[in-house]
Amino acid sequence: MTHRTSRDGSALEWFRSSYSTNDGPECVEIATTPRTVHVRDSKHIPGPHLTFSPAHWAAFLPYACGER
Repeated sequence: MTHRTSRDGSALEWFRSSYSTNDGPECVEIATTPRTVHVRDSKHIPGPHLTFSPAHWAAFLPYACGER
């Protein structure tokens, strides 16, 4: 598990999304803090990642999961 620091200096603990599979190229990893949800591509760990507030993340999920 790779760690990256959040804005407050604490280490982020990344885990693979339950929607990612081991057989395909789509590997999304998530790290959470009480105030943020971080998303990155596991194939490009040092690259950029997205940061959402919990409310924005909850609003985004139905679109990402194809539930809309």
